[in-house]
Amino acid sequence: MAKREKSEAAEKVKKAAKNNKPAKAKSKKDSTFARFLKAFPKFWKDFRAEVKKIIWPDSKTVLKSTGVVVVVVAIITVIIYLIDLGLVSGIGGLKNLAQDVVTEVSTTIANAQETTTLIG
Repeated sequence: MAKREKSEAAEKVKKAAKNNKPAKAKSKKDSTFARFLKAFPKFWKDFRAEVKKIIWPDSKTVLKSTGVVVVVVAIITVIIYLIDLGLVSGIGGLKNLAQDVVTEVSTTIANAQETTTLIG
């Protein structure tokens, strides 16, 4: 128990010492434009170094890649078209089914009314 109290006291002392440190004098900051002018040469040097690392593909590779992209896009287009066609025909079938049911029910109701009129 005493060790724990000593360690807690030591932590409090450390925290107090950290809080009592004198504040650093704030340095005078340059304007944004001045910082930009100082950093631009380094940026330009790094930019040129990165551009030199680029390996451009030859025309044969570009044509092959373009062909692959065109074929994949065509395949996906056909798949989406078929899905859309299936959904449209399914919804049309449901609509026709609903109309048939409504027609049948209204015919049944009309027949029932005629029967009650003839009986009554």
